[in-house]
Amino acid sequence: MPKLATQQLFILAICRFAEPVALTSVFPYLPEMIESFGVATPDIAKWAGITSAVFSLSQCVTGIAWGRASDRFGRKPVIMMGLLCTMVSCLLFGFSQSLPWAIIARSCAGASNGNVGIIRTMVAELTPQKELQPRAFSIMPLVWSIGSIFGPSFGGALANPAARYPNVFGHNSFLVKYPFALPNLAASILFLVGLTTGFLFLKETLDSKKHRRDYGRMLGNLLLKPFTKGKRVSKWKGDREQASSLLKHSRMSSISTLNDVRESSKASKPGKKTPRYAEVFTKQANINLLTYTLLALHAVAYDQLLPVFMHLPPQEDRAHDPDVRLPFKFAGGFGIDSSRIGIIFTVYGVVGMLLQFLVFPPLARRYGVLNCLRACTIAFPIAYIATPFAVLLPTPLSQQIGILLIMLIKCWAAIFAFPCSTILLTNSAVSLRILGTLNGVATSISAIGRAAGPALAGYTFSIGVDKGYMVLPWWTLAFCAVLGAIPTWWLVEKEGFGGGDNDNGENGFCSDEVRDDLLPDSGDDEPATSDDDSQTVGITGSSDAADQVESVDNDLVAIDDLDTFPSIKKRTTIESKDSTGQRLHPDLASIPPKRMTSPIGMRDNIGPGGGRRLSNGLGQTRSGYGVGGTAYS
Repeated sequence: MPKLATQQLFILAICRFAEPVALTSVFPYLPEMIESFGVATPDIAKWAGITSAVFSLSQCVTGIAWGRASDRFGRKPVIMMGLLCTMVSCLLFGFSQSLPWAIIARSCAGASNGNVGIIRTMVAELTPQKELQPRAFSIMPLVWSIGSIFGPSFGGALANPAARYPNVFGHNSFLVKYPFALPNLAASILFLVGLTTGFLFLKETLDSKKHRRDYGRMLGNLLLKPFTKGKRVSKWKGDREQASSLLKHSRMSSISTLNDVRESSKASKPGKKTPRYAEVFTKQANINLLTYTLLALHAVAYDQLLPVFMHLPPQEDRAHDPDVRLPFKFAGGFGIDSSRIGIIFTVYGVVGMLLQFLVFPPLARRYGVLNCLRACTIAFPIAYIATPFAVLLPTPLSQQIGILLIMLIKCWAAIFAFPCSTILLTNSAVSLRILGTLNGVATSISAIGRAAGPALAGYTFSIGVDKGYMVLPWWTLAFCAVLGAIPTWWLVEKEGFGGGDNDNGENGFCSDEVRDDLLPDSGDDEPATSDDDSQTVGITGSSDAADQVESVDNDLVAIDDLDTFPSIKKRTTIESKDSTGQRLHPDLASIPPKRMTSPIGMRDNIGPGGGRRLSNGLGQTRSGYGVGGTAYS
């Protein structure tokens, strides 16, 4: 049964964690920051929308470039570069002294941040099996939810500390001059943690770059060596000492030649072609991109407009104001400060985290990601239409409780909708080879929605404040949410990459083409059986022998680099049998057994049926057989 790559997903989560913290920490103090630049109160929402929009517009311009760079140079180096650039941009924003400075810093942050799509691609490559995707693809949104807990909390608490805590920071000239630097300095520490963890322990998942030397991981293994020494227990049975000695001698003798073969093979092998856009923009991919873009437009705009609405002063004496005509014409907000806004968003994030971790995976498995997405698209407009009416509740406490309940409905919809849309987009790709480019395209196109949404919401909010119609921005978002629900009825829920029909065997299993190159022609010395017009190799062995493979796997030079040995001839299928001649589980039939170099001096016939000479010329082996004719099934 397939299992999640838990360790690598956890490392990815650490790399990802700093970004939602840095982004959501801005929400509580952004209106206050813009106000400190001398912007008039009616225009705060407009400039807050523009500040958010330039981030997404810059991300749109560079998203495809980051995705294609990850397809060419590898996922890991591009993620590390993105983290570094985002950290620098975060610091620039914290030290902003004027509105243009803040806007330029946000633009740089968007341009340097292509990690959303690349991390999504790595999750897909680590988890090709469809049954594991709801759990795997819920991890990064879960990280976002956790980040959205910490971000608003310390963003609201640490912003303008000299004014908020005069007894502690009132005499600190640095914090007086840069009132919004402290939350960004705290976020930069998280970026350093992510950079260090990723550099030392993150594995490359791009197939063409997996086998290159990773000095970061080498250093990480060296640092972990004192803590892992002596914990490995060998399972070798039988004549362990003799076999180990022979295998060690063979390994030391053949490793240099094997490396030479690999290098020469890779040098002569033509590079993989860059994915064509016709492969990327299939019908289902286009519908998924449209759905994801509209989802990002209204969901992100809501989250970024809500703090402005909360910070807006309330409308005084609404009951006796002649300009107020309920239920549609009224104005005013909640009039709460950044620390209270941070607390409300923290509760919002905690509930989102619980929904993400405990509720989403089982429901997505039970009802399917497409049905869950369609249900969420119905909930969004309901939450948006209800939002402005929370200010009509009689007391400030009831108003804050009311808006929090509405936020939780929107939270439930967003927590389900984003990973569902991501899973559907990932499975719409025709191949894992184009997945990096597809997710780069998704990042760029959805960034158009992330830019247009806050800008549109900020503009309509300013009009609503000026004309006295607070329903205008929220009902505009509701209309966008209705439009976003329409394409979901043309979506098709496709299978993941964990099946046997992957185009190039890129999911980790061997495709027919690769398997054909991997196995030798059947000669007179290798009897083959026929079953349904396909050639098969019968492999017999004991259950004890199967236990030995895992033990020796790391001590042998396994010939599992398929690109290294293109000359090995054709065989289409493998049929595994136990010692009684019965077939093993059908899932094992598509996976060729490991082949190992035989010790120097070993006789020609290793096991029944004879042996063959490998391309390294140092020994002979027969597929599936080790020393002394022992079979590994």
